[in-house]
Amino acid sequence: MLEELRTLVLFAEEGSIQNVARRLPLTQPAVTRQVQRLEDMLETTLLDRRQKPPRLTTAGLEVLERAKDILASIEALKAFAADTEPQGVLRVGLAHGLSDGSVAGGIARAAATFPKISLRLKTGWSADLIEQFERGLLDMGIVLRPAGHQGPDVLGTERLAVIAQAGATKSRLTDAAWASMPWVLSPEPCDARQRLLAILGGERHRLVVAAEIQDPAMQMEWVRRGHGLGLMPSRLAARGLPDDLALVDTGDLDLSLQVVALRSPHLNRLAKAAQAIATTVGDVLDIET
Repeated sequence: MLEELRTLVLFAEEGSIQNVARRLPLTQPAVTRQVQRLEDMLETTLLDRRQKPPRLTTAGLEVLERAKDILASIEALKAFAADTEPQGVLRVGLAHGLSDGSVAGGIARAAATFPKISLRLKTGWSADLIEQFERGLLDMGIVLRPAGHQGPDVLGTERLAVIAQAGATKSRLTDAAWASMPWVLSPEPCDARQRLLAILGGERHRLVVAAEIQDPAMQMEWVRRGHGLGLMPSRLAARGLPDDLALVDTGDLDLSLQVVALRSPHLNRLAKAAQAIATTVGDVLDIET
């Protein structure tokens, strides 16, 4: 029908079948057949053939205006599809444990290279973000998964360190002592807390939680005051701890998580921006670990 609509618009511009035939180029009978096909499809008369040359009927004039709108929309759609620069809203979920300055700065730098992208960044626990991603509420999720997770979506490894008040514990604890120590941890379903529980035997042990605090700075303050052991990313601990905090030797305990990028299969042009963000986060992890 699009060709027939274009022919009708050309007829309104040129005023005769003969002139339309020259512009297309087609034979005059071919142009006449296109107009007749459109009349058959719409079940109405578009040209008053009693006049020489034919003129648009009242219905023809109404169809002409709608045809112009349709063809303009088609051209706009073509222009949109031809524009390869990513644009639109990109909804990204970031696990709480990764929401530090280095990762946030990397995401900001990556997003800044796509000026037509409007970033919607929210933080949350990985389990919550995965659920939102599966429900289609997020276009991308950068989450933490168990250490054994494999696949092309893995960006890197987040290793956890145990911290304590300086001088409050031995530099290395026995395996039996870990579960009996008091801990200052984030509320469930904190990814680091779940990893710690899994390492200590899952349901066979109940952690002694001295305090549940979500804010990392406040957690460190509680640990500094001797209320219990705490967890933090090793890459952040490597930058240096205050004098009244110390690292605890975890020995063979594998306190690590995989950083995974979940990406919707319907990102289309936004996929470039999502890939840039994923690459940047992976680079930050690689540099700092």
